Amino acid sequence: MSAPFDIRRRRRFVLALNLITLGVACAAMLRLLTAGGLTFAEGLIGLGFVLSMPYTVLGFWNAAIGLALRHIWSAHVRTMPGVAEITATTSELPPLDCDTVLLMTLRNEAVAPVFERLARMRDSLWATGGIDRFTFAILSDSDDPSVIAAEQSAFEAFTASAAPGETRPIYRRRDRNTGYKAGNIADFLDARGAEFDYFIPLDADSLMSGEVIVRLVGVMQARPEIGILQSLVVGMPSDSGFARVFQFGMRHAMRAFTTGAAWWTADCGAYWGHNAVIRVAPFRMHCRLPELRGRSPLGGAILSHDQLEAAFMRRAGYEVRVVPVESDSYEINPPTLLDFIRRELRWCQGNMQYLRLLGTPGLRPVSRLQLVQAIGMYIAPAAWIGMIAASCIGGMLGDLSLGDVRLGFGLFVGVLMLAIAPKIAGVIDVLLSTHDTNRYGGLAVFAASVLVELVLSILIAPVVALSITLFLVGLVFGRSVAWGGQNRDRLDIAWRDAWPPLAPHTLAGLSIAVMLWSAAGFGATLWAAPIILGPALAVPLTVWSGRRAVGAVMQRRRLCLVPEEREQPAVLAKRRVELT
Repeated sequence: MSAPFDIRRRRRFVLALNLITLGVACAAMLRLLTAGGLTFAEGLIGLGFVLSMPYTVLGFWNAAIGLALRHIWSAHVRTMPGVAEITATTSELPPLDCDTVLLMTLRNEAVAPVFERLARMRDSLWATGGIDRFTFAILSDSDDPSVIAAEQSAFEAFTASAAPGETRPIYRRRDRNTGYKAGNIADFLDARGAEFDYFIPLDADSLMSGEVIVRLVGVMQARPEIGILQSLVVGMPSDSGFARVFQFGMRHAMRAFTTGAAWWTADCGAYWGHNAVIRVAPFRMHCRLPELRGRSPLGGAILSHDQLEAAFMRRAGYEVRVVPVESDSYEINPPTLLDFIRRELRWCQGNMQYLRLLGTPGLRPVSRLQLVQAIGMYIAPAAWIGMIAASCIGGMLGDLSLGDVRLGFGLFVGVLMLAIAPKIAGVIDVLLSTHDTNRYGGLAVFAASVLVELVLSILIAPVVALSITLFLVGLVFGRSVAWGGQNRDRLDIAWRDAWPPLAPHTLAGLSIAVMLWSAAGFGATLWAAPIILGPALAVPLTVWSGRRAVGAVMQRRRLCLVPEEREQPAVLAKRRVELT
């Protein structure tokens, strides 16, 4: 690996690693299941294993490769498109001779925080000296009269306080939200896209510094072969205990994981739907989403637009690139477990629509694989729940005759390590990076935070997996979710609000405990504690992690600290600068 790999060789190398790992794991599981003859329950367990493992194995190798690249073969990272420009220490910014529109899409969102973040982005762009090359456009799909009135009032105030030299902002509202967010953007680009070279899609919780925006646009200007470009998007500091734990885990794990993925996907990189710079002309020409035949949930407008747009952009001959470095590009993570689950279910429905698009003509093999991977994100947790159900029911009915106990234990440990490998790689990455532990509060605080995040992740994982499983079953019967406003800052969930959506999880956790105890005794129940406790305690876990007081205690103790709490970037400061 010391010699540079071309992209095809990289992909063959990663494919070989994944196939070998999958082959070894599946062979071990087959031997375990067939030791005494294959029963129906064991067949279901094997099927669940086969469906769940590819996503887990790919995550392991992405993280392992990324860790090696960051600390052994770092030259490969430095030469990735955009890395040198985004990480430049010089204050000199690239001169721009192009025009970019920042598109904020809204649907019944809390208005004041949205425009406050837009004002911070405007101030930051003004500080770069290049705000005359940027236009803000607010694209509303809101249908709540009170929200519409608040949007219009906030826009008037935003326009009245325009920065010197700034192009007049745009506000446009549609009466019907045809095509959801993607349709909203497409309608605007049809009407006014010819006025701009690039656009930056922003979600209601997006925040980017002017310097990062200018540098990303500068890369696009210098590299006409790139159609979509973005850096890592990280969570803003939060008052929520749940959000603090979630984004701490994401923050230290995502650098290695994304670096590994960017190394082999290369010009077929991922696109996360916001905080990216996109070339207008090819996007208008090649990235319009189809309307799927039939009705919702799997028909109609496509909910998960991002990865499909990236696949279409690559099909058109343009590169899609991820710059796997942290920058001042932010989002707000869900403040409670219930909000996190709702977001996952919306993504789940959108990704399941990809099943109908896998045969789309002309897609690159890696783009097609990424659609399969997006589907696998939600098939895998459902497959794990199916394995657990088959194990419990099969054990009660005497339909299990598993073989070598040591092999089973070794397989369990191996799969667990594969699953948490991205977290482990993230921890190692921080420990090996100069001064990184200080950014997370010091070694002791970082270690304590890693432990808290690991325990909570283990408890939450089966809760989310069960929610996804129930939702996938509901999709068969027409259950659907809609695109609307999201809770981004409300905390303190009431017990009466947590019980209804999580009662099935509590029942499932208690039922698994009873079945295992009756079929295999205390020892088996103790081993299964990680998958029992989370669902059984789903309601108190949700209420507790969503309490403002818990977040305040974590802040005081510096638990699950993110670097921006140690050294706050200017764009995260809420007080606006005075423009002259």
